[in-house]
Amino acid sequence: MPGYDFNGKVAFVTGAAHGQGRSHAQYYARHGADVVVTDVGQNIDHVPYDMGSTDELHETADLVEDEGQDALALEMDVRHEGQVESAVTEALDEFGHIDFLANNAGHWPAADMTEMDEKQWDVVIDTLLKGVWLCSKHVGQHFIDRGDGGKIVSTSSTAGLVGAPGVGHYVAGKHGVIGLTKTLALELAEYDVNVNAVCPTALDSPGMQNYMEAYGPEMLENMGEMTGPMNVFEPGEMIEPKDISEAYMWLSSDVARYVTGIALPVDAGATAK
Repeated sequence: MPGYDFNGKVAFVTGAAHGQGRSHAQYYARHGADVVVTDVGQNIDHVPYDMGSTDELHETADLVEDEGQDALALEMDVRHEGQVESAVTEALDEFGHIDFLANNAGHWPAADMTEMDEKQWDVVIDTLLKGVWLCSKHVGQHFIDRGDGGKIVSTSSTAGLVGAPGVGHYVAGKHGVIGLTKTLALELAEYDVNVNAVCPTALDSPGMQNYMEAYGPEMLENMGEMTGPMNVFEPGEMIEPKDISEAYMWLSSDVARYVTGIALPVDAGATAK
């Protein structure tokens, strides 16, 4: 098909059971890559809404295969190094190499900073920031050992560029993703590895729907009242996962070979205000 040529490449996607991760997996496959799809596969403590299930993860793998590519579905909690290392090893045993790492796993339970439970802070920071580091560490080691370049793209957020009330741990984690991205970009440049981040605005996805069911629409409405619309083209409307996937594909492609260390807003003007 016209567009990017990822034939013979392998993508490793975290948080792939639904939403952005599923979209990224489908897009990589649509452009010719085989895809390793990973997710925690169960709900986790201190997140009061449903996470991606094992069944959904295997549905994503089926969608990759519907695109004519091979898929490997692995349950993996990005917070635990042993699980990350094992998943990367299994992916390499299956496909022989990894070319793209898509750090997408995340969640954002709400609480004000002065009322937040320590365990709620830990589960968010460990997923958003430690998880990106662990996956980048182990896939990055493969890139270094192979000596043939690679691409790492991580999901930050508009909350990684500005503040957002009620989700300070999420804000801190997403800001951290950008700092980690810039540092990895410098450390891995000599190995021809590009490292970038994408910063979406509010996104219409199962995760967002589950979030609003748990907390109601007031949280996003309150943010909008304080910061202005999250979409200046269509105030009140969210963007779609495919809009983020297109940015992932560009940053994973050879046409972006000199793009590294950036935090690319795909935010419908949210941070232009």
